[in-house]
Amino acid sequence: MLIDCDGCAVRDLACTDCVVTVLLGGPPGAVDVDDDERRALDVLADSGLVPRLRLVPLGLPATAAPPGGAVPGAASSAVSSAVS
Repeated sequence: MLIDCDGCAVRDLACTDCVVTVLLGGPPGAVDVDDDERRALDVLADSGLVPRLRLVPLGLPATAAPPGGAVPGAASSAVSSAVS
């Protein structure tokens, strides 16, 4: 999964409450996260240790993101063939 902060519709609006900022100190250009890493991030978020991924790919309405995180399946639709 490719998390592309440059293509996030809520960049600079939701960064402070996003796991990417918490773990990396700020939005990078893009982060590649594999399935195991995504599951680990979900466990950390479910435990309240880190916030959820707040990625809302450009082209999707920012209001589509549920309060707990990214739009289900939306991040994968923003994945280029190239996330964490």
